[in-house]
Amino acid sequence: MSLFDVYPLFDVTPVKADGVFLYDAVGKEYLDFYGGHAVISIGHSHPVYVKALTDQLQKIGFYSNAVQNPIQSKLADRLEQLSGCKDYDLFMCSSGAEANENALKLASFHTNKATVIAFNNSFHGRTSACVAATDNPKIIAPLNAQQQVRFLPLGNLESVEATLKAEPICAIIIECIQGVGGLDESTTDFYKGLETLCNKYSTVLIADEVQSGFGRTGDFFAFQKHGLNPHIISMAKGMGNGFPVGGILINPSIKASYGLLGTTFGGNHLASTATLAVLDVLESEKLMQNVNEMSAYFIDKVKTIPQLKRLKGRGLMLGLEFDFPVASLRKKLLFDHSLFTGSSKNPNLIRILPPLTIQREHIDTFFNALEQEL
Repeated sequence: MSLFDVYPLFDVTPVKADGVFLYDAVGKEYLDFYGGHAVISIGHSHPVYVKALTDQLQKIGFYSNAVQNPIQSKLADRLEQLSGCKDYDLFMCSSGAEANENALKLASFHTNKATVIAFNNSFHGRTSACVAATDNPKIIAPLNAQQQVRFLPLGNLESVEATLKAEPICAIIIECIQGVGGLDESTTDFYKGLETLCNKYSTVLIADEVQSGFGRTGDFFAFQKHGLNPHIISMAKGMGNGFPVGGILINPSIKASYGLLGTTFGGNHLASTATLAVLDVLESEKLMQNVNEMSAYFIDKVKTIPQLKRLKGRGLMLGLEFDFPVASLRKKLLFDHSLFTGSSKNPNLIRILPPLTIQREHIDTFFNALEQEL
């Protein structure tokens, strides 16, 4: 049987990983500045993470949400403590797309409306409603296109209010820093304006933190820089450090009822354990502080690259934008310098999403390679 051929693959086969490095079968070392789509938060094969999952697997790895799971309850308490998101409820699932799908579904249940506002260059996932809210017609099948989504310019409050006045809107979904779209972000005034408009027009504000959450920007969530209080917060990627975990945080104004949402695998014993281990390491190793320190160092190093058009993003969710397509440059960094980096919808932009454990010497290695190729 062949694999369904939907991924263009690099000719690299990692068989082992440790910290910020990957290794192939012959022991060649690769420096990871992409974290497998921003998934690796606390570093590959972190000993606390490995021990926690190993110990839990020897007890019980899985049972459904039909039984009590104290690990999931412990996770909810720890998440509230470390994120600073007080009085939200937690619903767990298994991926970022599933998180956004549940967020949109819940918003529609809560408001009894159907239409969604999303923004140009957005990316929210590949399942039914959230792919319809993704600004990429190539991945939207006719089945998905039945969803009612209005795409608006990022940063334009007037167009948002005009749309809210014109028709019933169940939710506005926003990435405070766009990921796949190319690291674009707007202003605090815009994001606070969205919150005000959502409250005025009885619309649910969804903060998509799937890529930017769990410390990647230097805050626990990217929206916190702007002082927002979203109705729903979606999260995944760095949440599980490689274990498939997702979830949404839900404002108590949105009421639960039996059967409203459901999942087979979400919040299982291993998933909850993986997320608890990530939270423990984030706190004990002060990784959000490290993000801010390494980001400042990275930004300072950027000044040595005259060919750079613009640096985008914040924390360790960064984009290096040039005046030329970067595909060949990324291949040179990978095959000539053993450095993984990321692409985006913007063909001129390199995405930088390393483990949050990255250090100065790793950043030096990256810039030495970049300078040599440029």
